[in-house]
Amino acid sequence: MLLSRAHVLSEKWGGIPVVLAGDFNSTPDSAMYEFLSTSELNITAHDKRYISGQDRLQFSLYALPRLLKCSWTSEELKNASGNPKCTLLKHPLELRSSYASVKGNVQTRCPYGEPVATTYHLKFVGTVDYLWYSTGLVPTRVLDMLPMATLKATGGLPSKEIGSDHLALVSEFMFAECREKHPQNPTEITVTEEREDNLIQS
Repeated sequence: MLLSRAHVLSEKWGGIPVVLAGDFNSTPDSAMYEFLSTSELNITAHDKRYISGQDRLQFSLYALPRLLKCSWTSEELKNASGNPKCTLLKHPLELRSSYASVKGNVQTRCPYGEPVATTYHLKFVGTVDYLWYSTGLVPTRVLDMLPMATLKATGGLPSKEIGSDHLALVSEFMFAECREKHPQNPTEITVTEEREDNLIQS
């Protein structure tokens, strides 16, 4: 598992901080996001069909009993946790999202503090990409995303101006101990991103 492997590598190098970045195929209001951000998840409390959050609207159209919607078989529990009797998943990393940790523009952020959207295509528009960091790091600023109106004006991604169906996330970090020593000057790392005017500082 990715999180366990990241923890092993961190411990191998003396407990160094970890940054996990990419497309996690999960929305900010999903069970998967809860698992990553809180380090644990009772999977039986969530509907197994939209753990990622992306299919929530589709399945909410069906008025099925709660027991049926959330029921997990022993085989499904084993696939999810490795143990047919395990319902509480845990991971060893204390992760936080860099975008949720740095206050941003209300036009480009959702209620969870994440970008309103990191991908936009025919089947989905929303946020599924994240920059997670562990204890020992502090995000000092992030590259702001596009407002929803601007994103929709592209007609979908990829476009002529944006060559991917996902927007690039950028975050600047510093070690927590450095911030404690220099509280008045936390952003000593040089930013080379050309769109520096869109960087939001914590």
